[in-house]
Order: sequence, then C-alpha cells, then structure tokens
Amino acid sequence: MKILANDGIAPSGKKLLEDNGYTVITETVPQDQLADAINNENYEVVLVRSATTVRKEVIDNCPNLKMIGRGGVGMDNIDVAYAESKGIYVFNTPAASSQSVAELVMAHLFGAVRFLDASNRAMPTEGAENFKGLKKAYAKGIELRGKTIGIIGFGRIGQAVASYALGCGMKVMASAPGLETTNVSIVIEGHGTVSVAIAPSTMEEVLKNSDFISMHTPALAKPIIGKAQFDLMKSGAILVNAARGGVVDENALIEALDNGKLAHACLDVFENEPKPRVDLLQHNKISLSPHIGAATVEAQDRIGTELAELIMAKKAELV
Repeated sequence: MKILANDGIAPSGKKLLEDNGYTVITETVPQDQLADAINNENYEVVLVRSATTVRKEVIDNCPNLKMIGRGGVGMDNIDVAYAESKGIYVFNTPAASSQSVAELVMAHLFGAVRFLDASNRAMPTEGAENFKGLKKAYAKGIELRGKTIGIIGFGRIGQAVASYALGCGMKVMASAPGLETTNVSIVIEGHGTVSVAIAPSTMEEVLKNSDFISMHTPALAKPIIGKAQFDLMKSGAILVNAARGGVVDENALIEALDNGKLAHACLDVFENEPKPRVDLLQHNKISLSPHIGAATVEAQDRIGTELAELIMAKKAELV
C-alpha cells in the first residue's frame, strides 16, 4: 500500500509504516496537482495536516483512494462526510497534540502579561542606551495566579488548557454547546492526579467575567467572537486564539485593541494563512506565532505513530 504524506509525517510514524511493508512518500505535491499524483502513483492513502485540502473534486477524481488521514485535530480541510459516503476511511489524531497546544497557549499568556513580546523587540535596539526607560515601561505586568480564564470550546485541548491554568492557581470558566460538568485532571508527576470539576457557563458569562479568554473551537462558517462579543468582555481582557483562523473577526479584534477594550491578543492562527494580514502582524498589542500549536517534537511523534497505527488497523480490517 502506497501512502502520500503530503504535509509530512514524523520519522517515528514513517519508520513504523515502512517496517510493516508500506511505501511512504513525503515529497509535497502542489494542491492543483494532488489528484493527478494520487492516480499516477497509485496512492491509496493520503495524509495531510493543515496545508493540504482534500475536497470533493479530489475525491471524485481518485477512485482508488481508500483512506484520508489528518495529523491533528481539525478536519475542516477535508470533505469528511462526502469522503465517507464514497466508502473512504477518514481519520485524525485528536488527542495527540492537546498538550502541545495547551502549552503554547500558556506560553503566550505568560509572555503577554509580562510584555515579553514587546521587550524582546525593544531590548536589542534600545537596551544598551535606554535600559531604565524600558524597565519602567515594562514594569507593570500582572500575574496569572488568582485571575479567571474563560475557555470557549471544551474538548481535549480546552481541558488541557484548563489543567495548566488550574495548576497556575487560576479560576477556570468554560463554555461549549451541550457542555456538562467536566472533571479536569491535574497530573503532578510523582504525586498522583488531582481532579477538579468545571461547571459549564454560558458564553455571555464567560465573556463578562474572564480576564483571559482562550479559543478552542472548530472552524465555523462565521466568527464566534465579533464586535458584540468584544463589547461584553472586561476592559483590559486578553484574548488567545490557537484554534482556527476565522473564529475571531479580525477587523473587530483590531478595533477592540485600538480602542482599549482589549489589552492584548495572542494569535497562532489567522484567516488568510499562509499570508496573514500585515496590520495584524505589525500591531503592537498582538503577540504572534505561525500556527505552531501542535509543532513540538513530542506531539509530532505521537501524531505520526497514531496515524501509522490507524492505517495498519484499518488495513487489517480490509484484508
């Protein structure tokens, strides 16, 4: 069985597949040549992350395609229902990257409350001549402990963020459709696990009462957070989006930052990836990362291994 890992696969996953007789190709095929490559090279499995899309036209033009795998959580770049209606097995690895995304959220938060993004830009150019001035400018940070974080979307990643936040002494509020009271585990290495029950809140309650808001929802047809939602937030709140570009209205976000409603925003995802709008990238109240939530060595190893295991398990069913 030939596999095209068009957005790459960790060496651990590639080795596991090859050791079990699979051929794994990791050379990236341009999107407009994907269907031809699948047919010409007789690929039966296509693995993607966020860069490659597998839509109806690819599915219709590739009758020998048997599996589509997404390394990560969101599957909005795959026409899942349509593929499954054609008998194609579609799968992803929703748990493998939860911790890495959660750690990035916390890194952004720690950086935001202590102005690390701004001070890291200013110190190389001004530090030698204006050390005292910069010290004064960045000496009004706040602490996370004792503050409230509102988590919108409370799946595996949202719960992982809650676990880290609870470990930092924060209060956690959570909102998601149909959410019920959820037990969040805090693992203390060498000392066991502590479980904390998080009761559901409405979106309005989360927006009004949170010092920090972290987005963990799938991509939707329209933004979840727009001007009306920013208006409900506390003045001086900080927003983190490590979910999907488009869940936050970027025009409304810039307005909220410019008028002082938001103190800061932390963005790992953008509407127009891979070409985010320049005014976002250059805004002095936004800290940035280039969609690297799942991009840790450990997470990619877990994703690669899980993808390989899912392929092999499905192949065993088909034999």
